[in-house]
Amino acid sequence: MNTTFGTYLRTTVWGQSHAAAIGCTVEGLPAGEAVDEEALCAFMGRRAPGGRLSTQRRETDQPEILCGLMNGITCGAPLTALIRNTDQRSKDYKAIADRPRPSHADLPAQVRYQGFQDVRGGGAFSGRLTAPICCAGGIALQILARRGIRVAAHLAAVGTVEDRPFSPMGETDAVLQARLERELPVLSDEADEAMAAAVAAARKSGDSIGAVIEGMITGLPMGLGGPLFEGFDGALAFGLFGIPGVKGVEFGDGFAAARRSGSAENDPWEPQLSAPGAAPAANHAGGIAGGMTTSAPILFRAAMKPTPSIALRQQTVSLEAGTAAELIVTGRHDPCIGIRAVPVVEAVAALAALDLLLAPPAVLSKDLPNAECWASEALKARAENTAQ
Repeated sequence: MNTTFGTYLRTTVWGQSHAAAIGCTVEGLPAGEAVDEEALCAFMGRRAPGGRLSTQRRETDQPEILCGLMNGITCGAPLTALIRNTDQRSKDYKAIADRPRPSHADLPAQVRYQGFQDVRGGGAFSGRLTAPICCAGGIALQILARRGIRVAAHLAAVGTVEDRPFSPMGETDAVLQARLERELPVLSDEADEAMAAAVAAARKSGDSIGAVIEGMITGLPMGLGGPLFEGFDGALAFGLFGIPGVKGVEFGDGFAAARRSGSAENDPWEPQLSAPGAAPAANHAGGIAGGMTTSAPILFRAAMKPTPSIALRQQTVSLEAGTAAELIVTGRHDPCIGIRAVPVVEAVAALAALDLLLAPPAVLSKDLPNAECWASEALKARAENTAQ
């Protein structure tokens, strides 16, 4: 079971939904970076359960950082954080050992792990494992912010209700802050009210509803990433598909680009004073061309399926009897997993972006992207040899 994401910044998630604890270990964090634990807890609180539109499972999601920090500053050693599970109700999952839930991992996991898997709360397949992802990503967000790199996401759609999209060339800090002050993380008051009503209606009927999350990364300099399997879009998509419930990912115009002409879809270059002397005048590509950053905002969307755990009667099988059976899922579940997944998308995007910056030749200036970037020793040596 591989639970590690990243190449130069490696995040390993561990634990199970109803185990004593879950957590993460992050290798490759640069030394000398301050971690504001209060800000980290505030970020993780956006993903935490509770509230009228989410599961009623109560977890504080307070991370205990066991190692990797000295006086609140990264020391270069791997950082490990533990999050204790305190509100499990394992009895709610007794029936699913025999009657697997539709559209869950229950039956494939039964086959893959020969019945030894932890079925409680979905075990290692649970959305509960996104809490340590937010812990690791929350630290990455702080490191990126000190370099002028921002990561944000919002609910682009819940069912058929849509929010306005991000501006292709970025949003103001005021707009991004306002989305966090509404009941749902959206850009417009109208979408907030209509989406909340749609989620409440799904919950009342015992059903669930899907969502689309739109993400944006601003401040990345041009030329990061690479062709083929080094592409930043591929790395970010890999991380996004690790979030339970994600069924589709697209960048920029995404699938809509397939229905357009090149003259309409291309992003023209326009002159700029700073290096490299040009920048895209539009952003249909979502900030990535040939797997590399263009300096325009990275724009992407992740489609979240409806929560498969619903209170309605569903068809399944009895594994013991070998016959058709019915199942009514009990327990506490989100009517729309997309709501709490918004900070998870931000966390994954932050981890992918920091991993990108740490890839050789490393780019990790304290004031990216406005000043000359710090380069790895290998890049410095190459520049010196060229000068000679």
